[in-house]
Amino acid sequence: GGGAYGAAKAGGAFDLVRFVQQPQVLARIVSAVFALIVFACLVGDGYTSVAEDPQLFCVFNHNADACRYGIGIGVLAFLACIFFFMVDVYFPQISNTTDRKYLVLADLGFSGLWTFLWFIGFCFLTNQWSWTRADEVYIEADSARAAITFSFFSIFSWGLLLTFAY
Repeated sequence: GGGAYGAAKAGGAFDLVRFVQQPQVLARIVSAVFALIVFACLVGDGYTSVAEDPQLFCVFNHNADACRYGIGIGVLAFLACIFFFMVDVYFPQISNTTDRKYLVLADLGFSGLWTFLWFIGFCFLTNQWSWTRADEVYIEADSARAAITFSFFSIFSWGLLLTFAY
């Protein structure tokens, strides 16, 4: 029911099955998986080298900023999902309405910011990928495309988290 910032009463027993079935928890898990995929693809296959030069370069048009941006927002999104997942676990135990308010506002603000940052990341990675020469990437192309794809999906998963926080 109603109550202060999404919970009627503080306290009560923790029910794992009921908790995991909550839409915001499912959206948070999906967002964490998407973030994990993006930064894992970029860390694993985001950098490559050619036989003539052992120097590593980013597969996105040799732009190291593209790889760093994708890895950065992916890692921070994953860590934030873990943090807010723990907040979701302990939220029913918090009886102070001021604390609840600040946690909900933090979730709302962070979800809004990360929705925007994923949009920027998708546009940036897509733009850099469009300028990448096909003869410079081989196996890494699949990971680069996966990072772009899951950056796109992350826009919607974080937008969903924004909606649930609102």
